Amino acid sequence: AILILAGDAIDTSLGVALGISTLCAAAIGNIISDLAGVLLGTAVEDMVAKLNIPTPNLTAAQRTLRSVRFAGQAGCAVGLTIGCIIGMFPLLFL
Repeated sequence: AILILAGDAIDTSLGVALGISTLCAAAIGNIISDLAGVLLGTAVEDMVAKLNIPTPNLTAAQRTLRSVRFAGQAGCAVGLTIGCIIGMFPLLFL
């Protein structure tokens, strides 16, 4: 959502004033979005920690199993996809 809103704002304001392309405005919006993600990451992690979701107690040997690593990667991919879909909601209002 931050990427879309920042990119749109940059495109309509700085894009016109400085004569930058829409793709350049999107790239600047991406930088702003990435910075916001880094800065807000700990806040999100703190909120999730309050949900008291138990963490798995895996041994070092279990963590090296291919199935465990695959499950972690699959979880990241699903989380990333859901986050991107949620982030596209501002497109409904532009």
